[in-house]
Amino acid sequence: MKERHTAGRRSPLVRLLVTVSVSALLPVTQAVAQQAAAASRSPGVAQKKSTWVVRPEWVAAHERFLSSDAMHGRGSATRDEQITATYVASEFMAYGLKTAPGMTGYIQSAEVVSPELSGNATLTVGNVTLKEGSDFHLLMSSGVPVTAQLVKVLPENLAQAHARGAIVLVGGDPQKAMGAATQLVRAGAAVVLVPASPATDAMSTQLGGRTRVGVRLKDGPQSAVARNVVVLTAAAATRLARETDGATATLAVEVVPQAEARKTYNAIGYLQGTDPSAGTILLSAHLDHLGIGRPVKGDSIYNGANDDAAGTTAVMELAHALASGPRPRRSILFVCYGSEEIGELGSTYFGEHPPVPLTSLVANVEFEMIGTQDPKMPKGTLLFTGWERSNLGPALKAHGALLGPDPYPEQHFFERSDNYALALKGVVAHTAAGWGTPPTYHQPDDEFATLNIPFMTSAIQSLIDPLRWLATSDFKPAWNAGGQPERGGR
Repeated sequence: MKERHTAGRRSPLVRLLVTVSVSALLPVTQAVAQQAAAASRSPGVAQKKSTWVVRPEWVAAHERFLSSDAMHGRGSATRDEQITATYVASEFMAYGLKTAPGMTGYIQSAEVVSPELSGNATLTVGNVTLKEGSDFHLLMSSGVPVTAQLVKVLPENLAQAHARGAIVLVGGDPQKAMGAATQLVRAGAAVVLVPASPATDAMSTQLGGRTRVGVRLKDGPQSAVARNVVVLTAAAATRLARETDGATATLAVEVVPQAEARKTYNAIGYLQGTDPSAGTILLSAHLDHLGIGRPVKGDSIYNGANDDAAGTTAVMELAHALASGPRPRRSILFVCYGSEEIGELGSTYFGEHPPVPLTSLVANVEFEMIGTQDPKMPKGTLLFTGWERSNLGPALKAHGALLGPDPYPEQHFFERSDNYALALKGVVAHTAAGWGTPPTYHQPDDEFATLNIPFMTSAIQSLIDPLRWLATSDFKPAWNAGGQPERGGR
């Protein structure tokens, strides 16, 4: 049995969550009372610089609730995600934040198209027909049948492969096949066929044993990339290896009609600045995780304490601190997105329906997985993705933020978080993170017990004054030469 601790606090909306688990709210009563007393000051009361102290009890209280078993892993576009957004919204209300311009409440919702597959897919190549389950499983699917020519490649010869629009069979060393699949998908391959390996097993576990299907916003654009990855048994891979280049291949999938509409939820709070012309700062994180999936050592709840309850906690506590001081010159939006794990849908919707013009956004700092210290970073320091792309990270560091360059450029973390969609639109947007590749990543043991609460607390504390400076100063972050990403590039 895993712990079931949650953090119920003073907001009236939180009382609506008692149906989740009343008993889960009891362990943090003392921390709740302490935070309620500290937050009783009105947001407009001026305080001296650096007098606000983030309490580890507050950080732990948020985490115990968000990552409790009672929240079922906060699955994307589920009722648990809605409850999470309601909790975050209630905290924003309690801190004195207002609704964002044009909004009547603190939650922004969007309908999601979420196809399900029947599990009866077939793969035909030449005269060979393979069946889902016995011969292969779908790791990722666009949910659309595909017919194309077969192209056979080796991982070391990807540069010479004509992958775009093809059904590509990766041969050679199975250990290198998953890395090749990622590159082939980016290159526009319609379907990538890879042999089973420890890497594909790990990816399947990260997805909870489920096929990642082409989920999208109902009113949003279809993805430009058809993400179809098929994992073959050893016997099936051997049979296909005998087929010739150019053979006609078809991946046939059956979509089960969506039984009911699903929605994703963004929690949004707004601290209005004193100068409407000074612009707005966006502080963000994603509040969803993987929900319930394939059991690992008997545990099927993917709690997501670090990914990204930790980032959500950072946004809430920064809202707590900044709203409790004097009103800044610039406005600040605090946003926790839904459905990041199924394609960054919440941030995509926010980018298409922003409560303030995107041109008015001075900067965006996303918080992702700040719950543990990265061994490659200086003690107590968060990595900042895309450090060299703009002057934002160095400026915040110069004012006391515990930030430093991302030591994992090969992982492309800058492009793998919610900041990226806004960066493509021109907003100076980066992600602050803890350990970039922790062993608990997308595993059921990403739980409260694995967090470093003192590290989280000090990291959040270090950002208060630098962000207050950014919200008060005339400094406007800018991309360095060649730093702004472009669609289709880096």
